[in-house]
Amino acid sequence: MHRDPHVSTDTSNAALMARRRAALPAGLGQTYEVFVERAENAEVWDVEGRRYIDFAGGIAVLNTGHRHPKIVEAVKAQLDQHHHTCFQVLAYENYVELAERLIELTPGDFAKKAFFLSSGAEAVENAIKIARAATKRQAIIAFGGGFHGRTMMGMALTGKVAPYKTGFGPFPAEIYHAKFPNPLHGVSVEDAIASIEAIFKYDVEAARVAAIILEPVQGEGGFYVAPIPFVRALRQLCDQHGIVLIADEVQTGAGRTGTWLACEQWVDAGVGAPDIVTMAKSMGGGFPISAVIGRAELMDAPGPGGLGGTYAGSPLACAAALAVLDVFKEERLLERSQAVGARLTAGLHGIASRLPCIQDVRGQGAMIAIELFTDGDLSRPDADLTRRTCAEALRRGLVLLSCGVHGNVIRILVPLTACDALLDEGLAVLEASLATAVAGK
Repeated sequence: MHRDPHVSTDTSNAALMARRRAALPAGLGQTYEVFVERAENAEVWDVEGRRYIDFAGGIAVLNTGHRHPKIVEAVKAQLDQHHHTCFQVLAYENYVELAERLIELTPGDFAKKAFFLSSGAEAVENAIKIARAATKRQAIIAFGGGFHGRTMMGMALTGKVAPYKTGFGPFPAEIYHAKFPNPLHGVSVEDAIASIEAIFKYDVEAARVAAIILEPVQGEGGFYVAPIPFVRALRQLCDQHGIVLIADEVQTGAGRTGTWLACEQWVDAGVGAPDIVTMAKSMGGGFPISAVIGRAELMDAPGPGGLGGTYAGSPLACAAALAVLDVFKEERLLERSQAVGARLTAGLHGIASRLPCIQDVRGQGAMIAIELFTDGDLSRPDADLTRRTCAEALRRGLVLLSCGVHGNVIRILVPLTACDALLDEGLAVLEASLATAVAGK
């Protein structure tokens, strides 16, 4: 292999970071200065041989773990057949089979259709396109703290300015933000619904609103769960005004919350299903694919050529996604998600009893987070303590992610395939790291 003589042969983390900084733009962030050499299930080894427990899961992409054998096998088999034709030119069966299986898993007692794209942001953009085409309306309501992607429409929908929207405007018009329920920070369900009614009163009439989009559990926003009374009120508002209800399940989907889709829990609680669901991340087991699944009459609104993409629903990604569905069934990963969540929640409550800086342990299924405050004071979210805890955890061999509007939430997205011993080891490292960060103030 030809090697540029000007490129260093040093492959340490530091040397690779130096090359990265020289070649890549500053806006392409990197949480940790670590380069991965190999990974297996819920463990990662860097280029210097250090081992890490992965509580980040590629930001909710690896519910089935790193390099699950069945997924690897499926992709290799597909690679031996064909790897790209563009589905809109020459089709292939595994795309259709995947759509059929996802439709069957998606709640709602009505006819549905589905199609595929490459990223979560693309799925969200296309859900908005479909809602606008079907309703002949333009306005969209999203929520403060929500995250829906880094494309222009994704940024417009996202309810957090820094770092996602800073310097990139103007954004697409007719996007309005309501409050998301957050009792910990003083926002009740009633406050949130009142903020939507205020939008109808002061900004845009309900008859011009095409869709309301929300995450069943806010991801980047801080792992706040949408309360059932709130979702019920949204469903009623949408039914009353002819508005499409979109559940953005990019992060919550594929079993993270203990059901295949988090919105299944809405239906179980007597709330109607969303009209459109978006998926991505773990549905492909690490391969780039996203989905839009919705009411057939809505999905058929755009004309031929209005939906799709060159790489959308690639044969390799469809093969991986079908294998993910098989793994969930064979290994009973929905039950495992609930067990992982219960174990993490119990462990984190134990840590909170010893470290009062943790003032909330919350989540759904295995989508769990803790929120940190200075001296346990709810008026003082502690982003600095959060940063120092994550840095100390990495030094001790645990990969964590922070999130939240105040930057004071630590979220856990460990693969559902991680064994109990690894979960316990990770929790022990988290406690030691947090205690060290508190003591180091």
